[in-house]
This record gives sequence, C-alpha cells and structure tokens, in this order.
Amino acid sequence: MTRFSHVALNCRRLDDTEEFYTRWFGFRRTQHFDLGDSQIVFLRSGDVYLELFGLREPVQEAGRPTADGPPAPGTVRHIAFQTEDVDEFVRAMGTAARITLGPLDFDGFIPGWRTVWLTDPDGVVVEVSQGYRDPQPCQGGHGER
Repeated sequence: MTRFSHVALNCRRLDDTEEFYTRWFGFRRTQHFDLGDSQIVFLRSGDVYLELFGLREPVQEAGRPTADGPPAPGTVRHIAFQTEDVDEFVRAMGTAARITLGPLDFDGFIPGWRTVWLTDPDGVVVEVSQGYRDPQPCQGGHGER
C-alpha cells in the first residue's frame, strides 16, 4: 500500500519560497537539512508535504537531469509516495521499476528512512520511501508560532 507523500520544488531563493508557502498556504517547517552545496526544507500542512531544494549555486542548464529529478528553479523535482517497505515495493514492480537512484538509506538523518527514485512512463521522477517522520517536537523555522 502506498500513500501520497510530497512534491519537491527547486528554489531560486529558498527563504522566499518557504515564506510564500508558510504565509499564504499554512505550511510549517518540519525539517531542515544542510548538505553543504544545497539545503532541503520540508514543509507540512496536514498530511501534505512540500520538499524545498535550495541550491547554493544556481543551475544554468534547465534541462540538466539528476537522478532525483531536474534541478532547474521553478520546476517540480519529483513526486513522492511512502510505503512500508521500499525493497518489497521495488520487487513487486519488477521490470517496471526504472530506477534512477537507490535505494539509499538516510539513517544519518532519520533512523529507518530509506528511499528509491524511479521514473514514470513519461520520465517524471517518482520517489518512493519508507520511514520518514517528523522530529518530536517539530524543529522551528518560518511560519512557526
């Protein structure tokens, strides 16, 4: 069984994009990861997440693909779903699983978080992960009251 997880967006200015979604659409920051050359912020509204990718160096080529989706600002990087077991999900897909990256473990961030990226028939990157959860209590950020 799967359920919708999040939409990932590439951002020219991460702070501006985060403020837009928190101010106008009621999202709140639940996670922030600093990866050195980029930052990732998870925003949540109810059961819906946005994953914001802030790149320190602007990408000049709109079409330059990455394994987890196109990096150009203003584009959707990938859509994502959660499942109980990533490996079982991939096994069940068989040859229909056109994997672009992973499966990878992110235990360094959240124990049990595991993810694989694959493409749909039109080339849209789809992330399937298990074990992602918010910290308790949620970390602060834009929109926290």
